[in-house]
Amino acid sequence: MSSMMALGQFVFGLDTLAYQELQRSTEWRHPTNSRVGARPARQFTGVGEDTITLTGLQVPEFRGNRRSLDDVRAMADAGKAYALVGGTGVVFGAWVIQRVQETGSVFIAEGIPRRVDFTLELARVDDYLADPAGGAGSSGNPEADNDDFWQWWML
Repeated sequence: MSSMMALGQFVFGLDTLAYQELQRSTEWRHPTNSRVGARPARQFTGVGEDTITLTGLQVPEFRGNRRSLDDVRAMADAGKAYALVGGTGVVFGAWVIQRVQETGSVFIAEGIPRRVDFTLELARVDDYLADPAGGAGSSGNPEADNDDFWQWWML
């Protein structure tokens, strides 16, 4: 099975959920301070929101697993941060699931959709908030938790 991307232990691919579009939005914070007779002064205060939106189409009779969206919802219900790793091994950091949306259409007699369009919204959190088990760091030391987390994923 080829992997497009993995979020924690959930692997995106043709046999589960294959996204067709990945949109990433990253912000940086530059608050302003008004000045008399001049433009507002800006100061860089750090990184802002980093979000990923995955959209795709699932046709369970052809490819994919009807339970995949339920699995993702269960991960979101846990409220944990998960490592996001690309299919080539690129580590994107720790992410939480903010939103799962699905639209079923082309129903069979039992009310089961033959086509499911889906959208998943992920938000990046500080990397030390995730560990290999997909939960909050255990040592209370962000540096140590981060090192253990990345060493595990590099195996």
